[in-house]
Amino acid sequence: MRIRIALGALFLLLAVAGSVSFFAVPLRAETLQERRARLEQQLFEIERDITEKRGVLSEKQKERTSLERDIAILDSQISVAKQQIKHRDLTISKLGDDITVKKTAIGEVDKKVSRSEQSLAQLIRRTREIDDTSLTELMLAGTLSELFQDIDNFETLQRDLNRSFDEMATLRSDLSARKEALEEKQGEEEQLRRIQVLEKQAIEKREKEKQQILAVTKGQEKVYQELIADREHQAAVIRSALFELRDTNAISFGSAYQYAKEASAKTGVRPALILAILREETNLGENIGTGNWKRDMHPTRDQPVFAQITAELGLDPDSMPVSKKPSYGWGGAMGPAQFIPSTWKQYKDRIARATGESPPNPWTPRTAIFASSILMSDNGADAGTREAERLAALRYFAGWTNAKKASYAFYGDDVMDFADQYQKDIDILEGR
Repeated sequence: MRIRIALGALFLLLAVAGSVSFFAVPLRAETLQERRARLEQQLFEIERDITEKRGVLSEKQKERTSLERDIAILDSQISVAKQQIKHRDLTISKLGDDITVKKTAIGEVDKKVSRSEQSLAQLIRRTREIDDTSLTELMLAGTLSELFQDIDNFETLQRDLNRSFDEMATLRSDLSARKEALEEKQGEEEQLRRIQVLEKQAIEKREKEKQQILAVTKGQEKVYQELIADREHQAAVIRSALFELRDTNAISFGSAYQYAKEASAKTGVRPALILAILREETNLGENIGTGNWKRDMHPTRDQPVFAQITAELGLDPDSMPVSKKPSYGWGGAMGPAQFIPSTWKQYKDRIARATGESPPNPWTPRTAIFASSILMSDNGADAGTREAERLAALRYFAGWTNAKKASYAFYGDDVMDFADQYQKDIDILEGR
């Protein structure tokens, strides 16, 4: 009995004194694959939550205008925006992992290229040594069998040299492809970080709008309906209100709407959506800034075309604003519609036919509105459904390949929110 108690006391003492040794399990570092799986699961859950919240939002928008309904809509929009920020943060983390992996792979390929260059240099030196030795010198230097052996060695070196050239070409091609993939990932990361700024601004704006409504109405439905009536009464100022445009002077909303109606008649894209795209691009411009064509534009793809465009229009290229180059890739998009010169060249004739302006000027408000409308039509916005319009906006921003990535959803949502606002103004102007 004493032995059992003594052993128990000893065990207890050791357990207390060395609890870490007995009970603590050393933490194992998370592998890259485990981290990726965890991030993907979190992304999936957030995407599902966003989809559910969008469904609630869609149903609320169908209800009769009321204080409860509009506050619920703002709450849903704020909630979706916050979830999108979480989603984008996780996506940026995943991109960071991808960039790290690609940089490591590039480093390994760089080492292979270096080793291959050294081997190639040795082969070239040995080949020259043999090549510089005359046949007479080779015959006098040894026996006939040694002569044939030297010839065989020379042929072997030539084959090795050719193989090394092929390997070097393959390695350099692989290195170039990896670097291009890395730049693409870095570009995507940079773009997502810029969107985060706009997303947070949108949340702040909706929170402020919600608080203003609650402060004015004190939560009373009757007061809210009076507020709506008052706003509609003030709608006469809409037509004369300024419509901001990127990289050019503002115009009246009435003029912008008139141009958008003309463009819509030719392309089938809703005027409110055209104006919404221009509004979002202007917002992006305010956050990114303005660049210079010599510094920010692709030197071979776009600079010559830009010089031609400005020359045809009689404009000084050095004084014309273009989009600023990010830390990766190239900028150089022109005017309110933000076409890069090479893309403008492809659309130039269609824009000229639609506007009657030849050559068309990308910095002219009416021309920019037509250009946006034509591109949005090509992106599928003329189908007229909300889903098609949102997808077309995402294609306008991220291209067809990236349009359905959840990380870019904010742009599409923002454009559709602007379109809803402009549609209300347009309905008032049209007496609907």
